[in-house]
Amino acid sequence: MKTAVWLYLFLFIAFFDLHAQYPILTPFAVSLGAAPSFIGLMMGIYSITHLPGNLIAGVGVDRFGSRLFIVLSLLSAGIILLLQAHVANPWQLLALRSVSGFVLAFLSPACMAMLARLATDRIQQGKLMAGNGLVHTFASVFSPAAGALLVAQIGFTRAFEWLGWLLIATAICALLFIHERKVTTTPMPIKMAKQDNAKLQTEIASPSPDLKESLEEDRPLPWLVYVLPIATSCAQGILSFELPLMADKHGGHSIMATGLLFSVVSFGALVTLSMLFLNKYSPYLRTLWGSVLLAIVYFALAIGVPIPLAGMLFMLGMVKGVIWPAVPTLLIDLSGGKKYGRTFSLLSIAYSVGAFLGPMAAGILRDRMSPYFIAFVVLMAAAAILPFHGPRRISARTHFS
Repeated sequence: MKTAVWLYLFLFIAFFDLHAQYPILTPFAVSLGAAPSFIGLMMGIYSITHLPGNLIAGVGVDRFGSRLFIVLSLLSAGIILLLQAHVANPWQLLALRSVSGFVLAFLSPACMAMLARLATDRIQQGKLMAGNGLVHTFASVFSPAAGALLVAQIGFTRAFEWLGWLLIATAICALLFIHERKVTTTPMPIKMAKQDNAKLQTEIASPSPDLKESLEEDRPLPWLVYVLPIATSCAQGILSFELPLMADKHGGHSIMATGLLFSVVSFGALVTLSMLFLNKYSPYLRTLWGSVLLAIVYFALAIGVPIPLAGMLFMLGMVKGVIWPAVPTLLIDLSGGKKYGRTFSLLSIAYSVGAFLGPMAAGILRDRMSPYFIAFVVLMAAAAILPFHGPRRISARTHFS
């Protein structure tokens, strides 16, 4: 598991570096003379250019492995940051951000595919995915404040240069210390068994001929399975759009209040991500019931339940901490352990689509209804669709108690 430890370390540095840019990109664009509408375009095009990168990553990771794409993605992103430090007008910044969105689209599918291949059973895969969520959450908690402090101390140019060289150094270390596990073309089927002490353990099963034929059949995942990742990302986008306005409503400086409220969400996610025993339970059940609970929390926010906002956001974060590692583990089970690159590239595309649709829907419909009610409807609809695909496909590969 040395590779997993190194991968987590490099992931933390990469996510820390990337999230540190969030609070400084908008002020940097304003300093170049960009209008608010142009800044919105710059943020949106970053997500749009993710899509072709995700599509290419799906095929490339399965064919060439994850290591090459992790190194090249980090190296390219670092070089772009070095160039970004010396842009002279908003259009140059827009061009670099669009290229950055493309090259960074390879990072997440490649990392998740490598983590999935490192595992020897489904429970271990769930733990590795939970570890990925922990790393991402830790980075998102501390890095925005670090980025703002860095700019305050040394300015935009030096800050982007430092962040760029940090990514380049991380790429070089990844090239030296990350070793790819050899991919097997026919994964061993895994059976989930329940022991006397009620703990689940994995054992290699001898499949029946029908089950073996089902496992070896290369069937694509049903597209509707990805509705749930779109819904969760859409709800997150709505929260990102609406929370700063709620921070103003509850008083206090908007930037400081919003940062603290987002930190509350992250801390709530850390609580459940740290509960590694949750990974012993069915990823299908964790995804389904987690989505329902998440929808209920958004509904409570929509109708204004008399609970402190920080408490509601903490509960929201806890539920997200259940769903985050469950979704990729569920996709692994549904895919039969094949074509990790394509599976996770489609997952990244789903997240990108949801992140684009959420704020847009909230901005259009905010005067007619609470944006949180939109999140509730979307999540409940996705949760209602999931049972039509989850149990049927999973029952052909694993047995859940």
